This record gives sequence, C-alpha cells and structure tokens, in this order.
Amino acid sequence: MQTTAIERVKSAFIAGLWATLVSITIGFGFKIWLAQWVAKEDLALYHTSIDIISLSLILMTGFRSSMVVSYSQTQNDKDITNIFRYSLITMVLLTWGVVLPYIKHTLHIPVEYFHLVGIILGMGFKVYFTNQIAMYRMYNISNKVTWMEPLTQILVFFICFYLLGQAAIASLFISMMLSSLAMAAFMFISRRKQIATTPLDSVNMDSSLVSFVKKSFTASLEAGASILMIYITVLLTVAHFSIEELGDFQVVVRPVITYLTLLFVFPIYRFVLPELTVCVRNSDIQQIKQIKKWIYKLAALVGSGFFITMLLFSHDIVAWVFPPEYAQAAPVLMHFSMFFIFMILNAYQLAFIKAHGLFTQSLMIRISGIFGLIVSYYIYSKVTDNVVAVILALGTGYLLMFILSSLVERQINRRAHGSMPVEQKIKQPD
Repeated sequence: MQTTAIERVKSAFIAGLWATLVSITIGFGFKIWLAQWVAKEDLALYHTSIDIISLSLILMTGFRSSMVVSYSQTQNDKDITNIFRYSLITMVLLTWGVVLPYIKHTLHIPVEYFHLVGIILGMGFKVYFTNQIAMYRMYNISNKVTWMEPLTQILVFFICFYLLGQAAIASLFISMMLSSLAMAAFMFISRRKQIATTPLDSVNMDSSLVSFVKKSFTASLEAGASILMIYITVLLTVAHFSIEELGDFQVVVRPVITYLTLLFVFPIYRFVLPELTVCVRNSDIQQIKQIKKWIYKLAALVGSGFFITMLLFSHDIVAWVFPPEYAQAAPVLMHFSMFFIFMILNAYQLAFIKAHGLFTQSLMIRISGIFGLIVSYYIYSKVTDNVVAVILALGTGYLLMFILSSLVERQINRRAHGSMPVEQKIKQPD
C-alpha cells in the first residue's frame, strides 16, 4: 500500500524525534561522565579539534538540499553523485592540507597526526553517505544512524581505554574516527541493498547539472550563514558583556538552542524538504497544504509549550540543572522561548522555497536575518545593557527571515495558481 507524502513526513519526523532524543541522551550523558575524570585541558583540545574539522566539512552538507531537489527534478543520480564526489574529495584534501597544519602548527594543539587524518577521512565518508541516503529519501537508515553513532563511539572508547590501555584523549580521537567510519560502512551496506550506485566517472555537464552546481554552491553558502548567525551572537556577547554572561550563554543557552534545533528544526530539512520536492514535481498542492498545516500545528504546540515552561519554570530548571552561578541564564532562556516558534516556521518556509529550486532567494533571506540580528542588537542595546539584548536580536533576525520567506512563499503560490489550468482551479477548495 502506497503512503502519501504527509504520512511519510509524520512517520519519519516522529521516528527521527525519538532517535534524536536517544542520541542526545547518550551523547550528553557521555560528556557528563567524561567531565568527571578526564582532564579539562584534554577535553578542550579534543572538542576544539573536532569543531574545526567539522566546520570545514559542514559546507558539504549544503549539497544535501541541492542533491535532494535536483534528483527529484531530473532523476539523474549518476551525474549528481559524481559531482558531489569530486567536490567532497576536493574539500577533504583542502581540509587535510590546510586545516590539519593549522591545528598542529598554528594553534599548537598536541594531537597525533594519525588521529586527525583518520577523523577527516571518517567524517568525509560519513558526509558522503549521509547526503546519498538523504537524496534517495531513506529515512529509516538516517534515523538508525542518529542513535547508533554515539552508542558506537562509546563502545569503541571503552575498548580503546579499558581493553587496549590507550590514554583517554587518544581513545576519544580513535572512537570518533572509527565510529564515523562504522556509520559510513553501515549506510553503504544498507543503501546498497536497495540501490547500487555507479563508480566514479566523468560528468557530462548539461544545463540541469550546471543548475545543480549553482544550487549546491548557494546552499553551501547558506549553511555557512546559518552557522555564522549563532557565532555572531557569541561574538556580540564577547565584545559587549562580561565573561560570566558569556559563560551563561555558552554553557546554558547555546546547548538548549542546539538541542531544540536538532529535535524540531533539522528534521524539517531531513524529512519535509524531500517530500515537498516530490509534491512540487507532481504538482500535488493538496499534500503540500497538509504538510504545511501539520508543521504549523507542531510549531504552535512546541513553541507555546516551550514558552509557557520557560515563563513559569525557567529559574527552577536552571537552578536544578546548573550551579548557582548560572542563575542569570534563566531570563535569557525565557526571552529566547518567545522566538523559537519562528525558527521552526522559518525552516519550513525555506524548505518550501528550496523545493521550488529558489536557492538564491533562500540565501538572501538568511543573509537578511544576519543583518537583522546585527542592526536590532544595536537598537536594543540603546534601551538595555542586559545580555538579553543579544538573544532578542537573534530572535528578531529569525522573525525577519520568517516574514521575508512568507512573502516569497506567497509569490510562489500566486505564480503556481496563475499557471494552473482552469479545471484544476475549480477543484481547489477555498
């Protein structure tokens, strides 16, 4: 029995929510356990190295949305995959040749060369297969990887540390390397059972593939812009507030933003965008409307629930989870909760825009959000000298993005309705 797009979205989204909750629980618990006995300096070196490598490869995740949209439009997975392969190989070599020496010789982080190379290759393979299963809409494999990866890393860490007698820092790097490779192998085997891809080959560029390359470049820029938006809030906090207020943001507020984004924002790009592209290709307007209605209901439920919880219990929750010196993070969380609904809604709007191939408009909206963040911060800072101004500015940036994306969505719907045959217009409900 064939399922509809809205049924696939609901099923994959809910399964992904549970998988992400398990992943967060396992990963966060592992971090807390490590913090009890591993030297703080060693953990700092490990996380800094992983962050730098991840940031250099995260631009390749921008290819994911363009691969999903272009494959839905052309079904030319052979050339799309080969273009992505060449791009990923180039990025891995650049990371190897530029980022690795930067970590070793500029930052002077005492990490083994073998560990860094292994992590670069492991993460590269993982990005490759993650993008592939996204292109083929293999949601079940994606959700399994979500919870299997942290579990695999912990298992490998225990083997390295307790059975092989490796140092804690070495065990962390080896576990990250091998868990990434293990997940890449799992995705390869699982995908191959359903779809066998062709070997690396030359690409016959036509207009559709040129369009794919442009979309991929634009999507990569947008991925960088989305990260930049969060880092600007950190830089504003560093520049204008005390180290204590920076600690509140980094230790309490930023992890909350990260976990909520993993739970309710990223799944929209993982599960909703691929289904929207199929609906757009098939001109299935009713399914698009049902998906939008469901996402809006979800956003209203999650957003209002988070806001009410923070409004009533933010001080109690922060006091229960964190030491007393982080108490001032509570009002910052409460103000952020006012805007979280727009992060979810904006994710849907941008997915809808990308599903129609309008990647440049999506990038411009993201850049507008960054400008909105910066400008609104300096306006808010004239009114208050509290760090809340930073989080209000972040929320204003997302609100501006939602307004602009809603306007673009309206234009798309107007054009689609204008090009619709008269008979189909009559059948459309009011």
